[in-house]
This record gives sequence, C-alpha cells and structure tokens, in this order.
Amino acid sequence: MSDKKKQGFGTRAIHAGQDFDPTTGAVIPPIYQSSTFVQTEIGGLRNGYEYGRGGNPTRNGLEEQLAALEGGKYGISFASGLAAEDALLRGILKPGDHIILGNDAYGGTYRLINKIFGAWGVTHTVVDMSNLRTVQTAITADTKVLWVETPSNPLMKITDVAELAEIGHAAGLTVVVDNTFASPALQQPLTLGADVVVHSTTKYIGGHSDVIGGALVMNDDEMHEKVRFMQFAAGAVSSPMDAFLTSRGIKTLEVRMHRHGESAQAIAEFLAQHPAVETVYYPGLESHPGHALAASQMSGFGGMLSVAFVGGEKVARRFAEKTRVFQLAESLGGVESLVNYPAAMTHASVAGTELAVPANVVRLSVGLESIDDLLADVERAVGKATKKR
Repeated sequence: MSDKKKQGFGTRAIHAGQDFDPTTGAVIPPIYQSSTFVQTEIGGLRNGYEYGRGGNPTRNGLEEQLAALEGGKYGISFASGLAAEDALLRGILKPGDHIILGNDAYGGTYRLINKIFGAWGVTHTVVDMSNLRTVQTAITADTKVLWVETPSNPLMKITDVAELAEIGHAAGLTVVVDNTFASPALQQPLTLGADVVVHSTTKYIGGHSDVIGGALVMNDDEMHEKVRFMQFAAGAVSSPMDAFLTSRGIKTLEVRMHRHGESAQAIAEFLAQHPAVETVYYPGLESHPGHALAASQMSGFGGMLSVAFVGGEKVARRFAEKTRVFQLAESLGGVESLVNYPAAMTHASVAGTELAVPANVVRLSVGLESIDDLLADVERAVGKATKKR
C-alpha cells in the first residue's frame, strides 16, 4: 500500500493531485488556461497533452484528488453532475437495457433517465430501495444498472449500499451510487461494494456556490475507458478554471462537512419538537427509520434536511419565502444556507410520478453561518408561516 493510501482524508483532500509547481515552487499548482498544447514533433506529445478536450493538467489534478477521496482508481471530472451521469449511462448502456432507481431521487436524474434515455430505448423501474425484496423482483434479463442515491434527495432516505451491491452483483448489474449529499468526507460507496460513484461537485465538493461540475469515480479499467471515450467524443469536460475552483473547495471539505452536520443536527432537533412540524427528515435523528444504517455506513449525518409542515402546502411555501439567513434558491452544499421548495423547484420534473415530493415539504441546506442565527431564522420563519392572516 502506498503512503498516499495510508494518509488521512484531510491530508489526501489537500495534497492528492496538488503537488507544488516544480518550476517556481508555488504551493498552489498553476491553472493551465490553455486550449491546446505544443508538440515536439508530429505526434510528439508532452506528458500526453494534445488538446484541452482530451486532457488538461488542472483537470487531471482534480481527477486524481477525486479518486483519492473516494478510494478509487479513476476519477473523471465533468462540466456538470448530469453530464457525468449522461456519459456514464451512454458508455455502459444500449437501447433495450433497463435501469432500476429509487423512488426518491434528484429530479434531474429522473428526467435524464425518463426523457433522454427513454427516447433512446432504455427502460426503467422505480422502486423503494429500502425493500430489498422489491429490488430483487424488479430485476429482469435486460436490467443493467442499479441506481442508488443515499441519502436521497429530498426525503433523506438511507439505502444499504453493501446489501444492494451484493444483490446487484449477483445479477451482473453495475451498481451506481450518487454520493452528492454525503460527500466522500462522510461516505465512500466504493468501499461498500459500489462500482461507480457519481457526484454533482457543484454541491459539497465545490462547496462555495461558485462553480458547476460533476464527477465519476470507479475502479474498473474497461468501464473507465468507455466513459473516458464518451467524454472525449461528446466533450462534456470541466474547464481549467472550474477544475481549479472545485479543487480549491475540496481542500476544506472535511472541516466544512463537520460544521454542516453539527448545525443541521441542532436545527433538526429544534424542528422535531415544534408543533407546526409533521416530520423532520434527517438521518441524525434517532426517530429517522434509517438512523442506525446511516450511522453504520456514514461517518456523519450531513448538512441536508427536509421538513414537512402540519399546515400543508401553504405553510411550506410561506416558510420558504419568509426565511432570511436561509436564502430561497435551488442547489445545496455551499457555505451559505439555502431553502428550497422541491415540488415547484428542484423536483418539478417529477410531479405526477412515483417520485413526486409532498407539497408540504421544504428542503434546507444548512450552511456555515452561526448556529444561533440559523436557529433564530428558522424559528421566526415558522412563526410567520403559521400566523393566521
């Protein structure tokens, strides 16, 4: 085992793929803001670099960093999380194949599978991933992919990655885990048996709401070759500046996730006791059905939580519009706290389907502001939302 593999998560986050510049000694590697690279002769490439779509030192440094964090052999950086998902599925599927995915998942993932791949001839089945018997029953001769999202978006369902990996592999399936909500700081699905990890690096990995990106991490050589070709041929690469911003965000990932989780736990506990609240979806609460499982496969419970209000849709909408420190916006995982009304925002594309989000649910991305200010903001917003007009 190499020394780098023995290093702790925080050390890998800061140093993997981030060697100082040998020319100047600059601690931070330069941003290679170049579209092409001079050849020594026809076909004479310097360290394999030819054209920016095929490779860039800044992007390659980020890819090494991502692989190190997830404990994988290969990392691939994309222009967005959906670009990563698209390249993976086009690389490993063909028309007639079948996907199984959970009944609580990011709306964009469902839209991609249902609208884009559905038109291409790929079918899918939506199941409750916590029911292993249901998952097994859904597997057909055409099934090729088991798509897992844990914790799920937005209802924070927890799926047993190891159990599903065993079921999937017994049927010859590729087991994909969307690890966006947990981040590799809290969960590393490859170590639990998954074949591929997918991220929207826009979220916790980037961490500052200033860059769009996506990533895949895997160990299989053949799969890596297929997906890398798909990225090169279709061009969904992250730019040098985007790669730099993502890499910079990674360096504080471990400490950020610790603070996100502490504050989310406090807010979840406060809301769980509030008479205006029907349910708090947060795996850090002992009342959460996936609490024990989350504690066993994650090193923390994360900064995401959702809340269902007793007063229904009107109260949920009012709450989302009355917070002040929590800003009303899509996305998540940044240093600032965000509030989102999934049914009409991030998950509008699943309205009327098995993945539809209840109308009384609001999602919170708990940021790094002072916890007293966050709690005060939530308490005030609940009061205003439930006040009779």
